Amino acid sequence: MIINFSPFRSDDELSVTKQGAVLILNGESFDFSSMGDGDTLPLDAFTSQWFGYAVTRTGETLEVTLRLPLPANFSPEQAYPVPLLNVPDGAVQLPQPLPTPIIAGEVTQ
Repeated sequence: MIINFSPFRSDDELSVTKQGAVLILNGESFDFSSMGDGDTLPLDAFTSQWFGYAVTRTGETLEVTLRLPLPANFSPEQAYPVPLLNVPDGAVQLPQPLPTPIIAGEVTQ
């Protein structure tokens, strides 16, 4: 599986887990196992806000584009994400934001 990203400014959070041909986005499962070689699912086939482009299968490889929310303290890795290739099963490691600066006099817990 190849996961591409389309960054957009948002304070929403995205969690992604891969299990074979199934992607779980914030707890919602999307099963692509019935897609055959050369098949394409257009963007309008999804009700989820997290898909940014059609999903395609070429041979054994699924290619998806997910919308990546950028928080106010986004990092360069989030703003210009590289595609994830040969994504293994399990939790998908997304690019992380920069540390939140501590403001003088601010109380942290």
